[in-house]
Amino acid sequence: MTSSLPPDVAAARIRVGDAYRSLGHAIVGHQASAQELDDLADLLCERTGAIRSGEQRVRSIERPSGDWGPAPLDGEEMFSFDERPISGRAAPYGLGVRIVRDGDEVVGHVTLDSAHEGAPGRSHGGIVSALFDDVYGFVLTILAQPAFTGTLTIRYEQGVPIHRPLECRVRLDRREGRKLLMSGELSGVGADGAPMVFTRSTAVFIAIDEAAFGASARP
Repeated sequence: MTSSLPPDVAAARIRVGDAYRSLGHAIVGHQASAQELDDLADLLCERTGAIRSGEQRVRSIERPSGDWGPAPLDGEEMFSFDERPISGRAAPYGLGVRIVRDGDEVVGHVTLDSAHEGAPGRSHGGIVSALFDDVYGFVLTILAQPAFTGTLTIRYEQGVPIHRPLECRVRLDRREGRKLLMSGELSGVGADGAPMVFTRSTAVFIAIDEAAFGASARP
């Protein structure tokens, strides 16, 4: 994984992403006065304007190599580009997922928080779907195989809790030509303290040539 960003800038972006996510959960999950919220909105608008005055970023220039280098070793933490929407360390709308390789499987460790709530005390279903789609992508990193999501199926067996550690575990089941057929589960501990599978998923990814990955995004 390579990037043209200076290390101090990359590290600062990770800090901002974490702070942004924490702010979102704080706003959704806690009471605040109108004055506090107005002051915060003014500050954010001011800083947003300053940052927007900077040069436009182009990911295909900053990080042209993708994730198709040597596969991470078993047990290693896995990373992609830092603004990857769900698992990126600098992603302002990310879930704060920690991704680890476990043999031929990928495990995403996550605790969903206040801003992810749909029904009271439960995650919004779209958050769970996005989590699976992102974690499946790291199977491609192990395979060193660029591909895009063709079909994503989610079966919600139980309400997915917030504020409770969860494990999203996925793997490649088989290949059929360009089709990569995968499956996975989102599990954790139920209200009674017993292990529980909250959601099951299957997916079909369509493999493409590495040379074609990101080609349409290049200026």
